[in-house]
Order: sequence, then C-alpha cells, then structure tokens
Amino acid sequence: MVENKETINQEEEDFIENDEDMESFAELLDSTHKALKPGEVVKGTVVQRTPDSVVVDVGYKSEGIIPLVEFGEDADKVDVDYEFDVLFEGTDNETGLVRLSKRKADQQKVWNGLEEEAIVEGRIVSRIKGGLSVDIGVNAFLPGSQVDLRPVRNLEKLIGETFEFKIIKLNKRRGNIVLSRRVLLEDERERMRGETLENLEESKVVEGIVKNLTDYGAFIDLGGIDGLLHITDMSWGRVNHPSDILAVGDKINVKVLKYDQEKERVSLGLKQITPDPWESAADKFPVGERVKGKVVSLTDYGAFVELEEGVEGLIHVSEMSWTKRIKHPNKLLNIGDEVESVVLAVDADNRRISLGLKQIEPNPWDVIGEKFPVGTIIEGQVKNITDFGIFVGVDEGIDGLVHISDLSWVKRIKHPSEVFKKGDTVKAVVLNIDRENERFSLGIKQLASDPWETIPQRYRPGTIVKGKVTSVTDFGIFLEIEEGIEGLIHVSEISKDKIDSPKSFANVGDELEAVVLNVDNDDRKIGLSIKKLSDQKEKAEVDAFLGAQREATSSLGELLQGAMKNRTPDEDQND
Repeated sequence: MVENKETINQEEEDFIENDEDMESFAELLDSTHKALKPGEVVKGTVVQRTPDSVVVDVGYKSEGIIPLVEFGEDADKVDVDYEFDVLFEGTDNETGLVRLSKRKADQQKVWNGLEEEAIVEGRIVSRIKGGLSVDIGVNAFLPGSQVDLRPVRNLEKLIGETFEFKIIKLNKRRGNIVLSRRVLLEDERERMRGETLENLEESKVVEGIVKNLTDYGAFIDLGGIDGLLHITDMSWGRVNHPSDILAVGDKINVKVLKYDQEKERVSLGLKQITPDPWESAADKFPVGERVKGKVVSLTDYGAFVELEEGVEGLIHVSEMSWTKRIKHPNKLLNIGDEVESVVLAVDADNRRISLGLKQIEPNPWDVIGEKFPVGTIIEGQVKNITDFGIFVGVDEGIDGLVHISDLSWVKRIKHPSEVFKKGDTVKAVVLNIDRENERFSLGIKQLASDPWETIPQRYRPGTIVKGKVTSVTDFGIFLEIEEGIEGLIHVSEISKDKIDSPKSFANVGDELEAVVLNVDNDDRKIGLSIKKLSDQKEKAEVDAFLGAQREATSSLGELLQGAMKNRTPDEDQND
C-alpha cells in the first residue's frame, strides 16, 4: 500500500512538472506571434496550395485561407513560399483560423495612392444608373456625361474597354470616386487643335476621321477642329446620301478647299484629290461612239446613265424609240439597267452628254417610203381614234393618219367614232410620207372615185330632182338628192309667196321636188329652187299645150292635103 501511494505521488509530481512546462511553452509561443489588429496589411506566405485556394501564414498563431480568384491573372504563379501583401480581418472563433483578404489589401494600396486630378487607367465593367462602373483597382463611377466629347447612346458597347480617366471627385472616408474621360479628351483635342490650326492651309491634303453624317454632308475631325465635307464634294459621280460612301469612324484624306481663320470654318473636298473626269470626257466619249453604262436615275424627261464614275449622260425620252411614243422612261428602263447607247453631243464645259437609245437600231422611217410608196393600198387595224381622224397600223411601230376629211367624199362625219372603232380592219391608200416630221398620211375616200367629178354633167341647170330634207335652217332647206350629195334651197327660192321661215314650209325627212339652178364643183355646192320649179312646170305645160296645138294643126293640114289629092277632076270642076 505504501508503494502504491508513493507511486501515485510520484506521477502527480511528474504531471505537475509537465503542466508547468506546457504553460512555459505556450507563453514562449505567444511571445513569438505578432500582435495583429484588424484592418492591418501584413506580409503573407503561402504554405499550402489546393485546387481553388491557398493556406497563408502571416506569422500569427494560426493560418488563413484565401481563394485563388483573389489573385486574378496571377493565380497560376501562386505556389508554396509565394509572398504577397494581405489584409488581416480578424480571427474566426469557430475554426480558429484567421480571416485574410488579398483583394482588400490591394484595394487599400490603391486607395492610399489615389488623389484628385490624378490620371488612372481602368476597365469599364458594367452599366449602372447614370453611367458606368469602372475598375481602377477599386470601383469608381463614370457619369454618362463624362464618357466622351459627345453623348453616347449605347453605353453597353463600352463594357470591357480600357481607357485612361481623370479623378474629378474623391472621398476616401465614404469610398466614393468619380471619374471623367471627357476631360482628358478635351485636353487632347485642344492640344491637337493648336497643332492643326498651325499647319492648316488651303489646297493642302490632310487626314481626318469621319465624325458625323448628315443629309447634306459629313463632318470630319481634322484633329481638334471639324471640317465640313459637303455631299457635292464627295465624289465626281452621283451620291444620294453620304452614308453611301462614308461611315462614322472612317479615316480619309481630304483636301482643304477653304479655310476661314476668323470663324475657324473649314470646307473640305474628297473628289478634288482625284482628277476631274470631265476634263477628258470629250476624248473618251466622241460623238457617234457606242457606249455602255448603268441607269442611275429616271425623270419625266429622260434617263441618266453613268458612263464612268463622275460622268453621266442623258437619254432624252424623245431619243428612246423611233416609233413608240414613250410617256415615261420607266416604261422602257429601270434603275440599275445596263444599256448601250450612242453619243449624240458632248458639252464638257457644262458637264452634259446627250445619248440616244433609238440610234442603236436603224430608223424605220428611212425605208418606209420604199416599202410603201405613195399610192400603195394598205390594210391595217385602227389603233386610235381622235377628233381629227383615225390612226391605222402600217408597219411595226408606225401608224398612218386618216384625216377626218379623207374618210368620205360625200358623208358629213362629225366624229370618226361614228364610223369606226378601235380594232376595225380598214383599207386605205398612202397619200404622203413626211420622213422629216415622221408623218404618214392615208386616205380611205381615195379608194373610190370622187362623185363630184360627174355632178356637173348629171345635174345640169334646169334638171328637176327629188330628195329628202336633211336639215332646215333660217336661210334655207338642205335636200339630199343622192347619197352624200346635198343641194340648198335658199329661202328666197322656196316659194313665190312670202314665207316667215323655211321651218314652216318643210320638216326633216320630208320629200321635196326642186329644180337645179347651178352647180359649183370647186366648193361642192348645188343650188336648188322650188319657186323656179313651178315656173318651169308651167312653162313645160304651156310648151306641151302649144306642142299639142301645133301637132293638131299639122295633122289637119295633112288631112286636107290628102283629101285634095284624092279628088277627081269632075269634083274640082263642080267646085
């Protein structure tokens, strides 16, 4: 029992001694650890690396863990013994590990180095209300009005871009930073403006950037100063809109046409860098030459054809077809069509070239006279009817006109539509061909002989005629004595008795009898009389009566003579 008790006492003494040693070791260990305060930046060393984090020793009684994402692009370089600055945030009571942050240590370094008016580089990371968020090591705010010299409509397109900025407001206590890119651009523009103004002079070719496009031209940034490139000075050829040949951001060479130093206005030219194509147009496009080009514009009076860049010719609507009546060029041509034409005239001074489309083909009017000589009888369809006549198709594209006066020798035709309609097939005789004025004259009445040629022989004065009343006027009555042939009974030749008006004597359609007074073949007029008819009838009756009397007397004499011849001598003696 005594032994056991002694043994126990000895173990207790050894335990007490060991416990004292442990306390001394702990005190020694504590004395070697740094006294760290939250928010302090210290050196850290990597003691272990895992796939997504590192264990870091900062000389404290325990290590901390930092995710590899905090190292950014340097994550691949991080390995054991890698040293870097780290921010001590405190101790995690549950795990006993210290909380460390490399990102916050870096940000604190940045904050310590920032000051107003400083120029920093940053990357635009996101669109936020009122502007953009920029990473300059810490988050900073870039107002929309400070992004560029001009308002930027689509701020999202700048995300990911890296620029230089100027700090215009800085509040370290609140952690607010406001940036401006516009201030730097304005400074750069003023610097470039000074250099540009010193070197700017008329006729000089300079480089610029297309800054803005309008309907009337483009504004070109020459370096701190803008010049206007008018649409008429962009190309020797046709430009419908500046966007056809330029885009915002294009770098181009332009010529200074005019420079007003007082108003700082610059007029620029792009086409003036190249030779004017009209200077050699007369040599390139001689009169009579066949040329090819593209239709670039259509108007009521013709089509403009681009022969080469800057040189256009006009095909007038009258030069498009020998025979067709072209009402509008779009009936024959479309914009973009490739056409061949003939040069008719060149006026280089006024930048005009006249072209002919119809001249590509032979003129049918040159041979129409040989094909249809005067006197030829043709057959064709009525193509058109007008107040003054009908047009009859003669040959392809050529119509002949039958004037209303050549439709009939005798019929009174008020309008050709009374006799013909479109599509009718008619025969006609060629009367005349006017090649110069491209007129083809036809006649239908000429297919038959003129009845008036025999009228004077058939209706001599004194001839009694019958006819139907076709018209009654204040001055007389028109009487049709045969188809198409009329005579006039003047009011003075209607009756021996005085009449108030011819209309009280006869009506249209009445049949009358009259005597021919006279025939005027030149004016195609026949004078008739009813009054003279009664006189003539009376005279005829008297003549007939007298004739009968003469015939009776003559017969009596003949009878007496016969009787005397038959008498005997005895009978004579007795008498």
